[in-house]
Amino acid sequence: MKRKIFLANPRLWLAASILFFGTVIGFGFFGSADISTGTIANGVKSLFVPPKYPPLDKADYDLRLDKLAHLLPIDATNTLSIIPASSSTSTASTTRLWPVATAYPDDGAILPFKRVVAYYGNFRSKGMGVLGEYPTSTMIAMLESEVAKWNAADPETPVLPAIQEIAITAQGYPGPDKKYRARMPDSDIEEAIDLAKAVNGIVILDVQVGQSTLEDEVPTLAKWLALPQVHLAIDPEFAMQPGQIPGDQYVGSLDAKDINWTIDYLANIVKTNGLPPKILVIHRYREHMVTNSQDIETPPEVQVVMNMDGWGTPGGKKSIYYSYIYKQPVEFTGIKLFYKNDIANGSTMLATSDVMSLKPTPIYIQYQ
Repeated sequence: MKRKIFLANPRLWLAASILFFGTVIGFGFFGSADISTGTIANGVKSLFVPPKYPPLDKADYDLRLDKLAHLLPIDATNTLSIIPASSSTSTASTTRLWPVATAYPDDGAILPFKRVVAYYGNFRSKGMGVLGEYPTSTMIAMLESEVAKWNAADPETPVLPAIQEIAITAQGYPGPDKKYRARMPDSDIEEAIDLAKAVNGIVILDVQVGQSTLEDEVPTLAKWLALPQVHLAIDPEFAMQPGQIPGDQYVGSLDAKDINWTIDYLANIVKTNGLPPKILVIHRYREHMVTNSQDIETPPEVQVVMNMDGWGTPGGKKSIYYSYIYKQPVEFTGIKLFYKNDIANGSTMLATSDVMSLKPTPIYIQYQ
């Protein structure tokens, strides 16, 4: 489904991300997924019959989208009023961008019935996020504290914790196949699945393609994506053109056609395995990171989250969110909060109240 999107030409503060290098490790790709146990049955087809998921409550779905968009019913005719989210959106607009007109998701959809709060990183690096920075017990305690905070901020939207592991990481050297990316071993993804189970959450596998492509990298995760609790994220920042090196002066880009290929791939996995909809998170903090976003498709099998990924001052982050998330709608929205980079140079991290006031309110919160 294609939607008309109104583009903006802002002058903005821009953020940068920190890249740390990984080790090139071959990714095994054997066997099939047994989604009854959450383990991999090497060489043996699963006989598991997927459960029936709760039917979609369309009325509840619509009301929750209106709430995220700061729309409230004001009379018996259900006329809607636009509620400004911040000073940057202080004037009600006659052009309604949110909620976006998309197809209803399939049964068992997570969004917008739950808010995903994700802890992000790579188990092999202390510098890429909280997953690798802290001992497991400390990290889980921190995540549970954030879950409680967001549950208190919006009691009507239960929080679903997520372990977001960078399963394919860009790197500053070419590696054996000269793709400037490293695929993490199966054991890392198994660790993410175990951690997610420990916190009653989901897994999001993050992909940074380097000089490779989504078509080459995403299928290496197929056996994991066939599990109902495993979802996907893609990071255009590290999608390089020939001659560009990740972590150098370049900020990469993905076009809607690349993203739509990934969406179709996930949709086929959902249909083939009888799964509930997959979540696809797309990182963004500059306009060129996602080109032709108005052409991104949102089929019933995939729920697309555009995630504002940049770090900096609260004002700068709100400005980017307004320009590249609010004004270029796709389906759902998210925001990344940085424990360290957001508070650099005496700044502060956005409070839960600040995030809740954003329009639309993010349904996905990521911590690095």
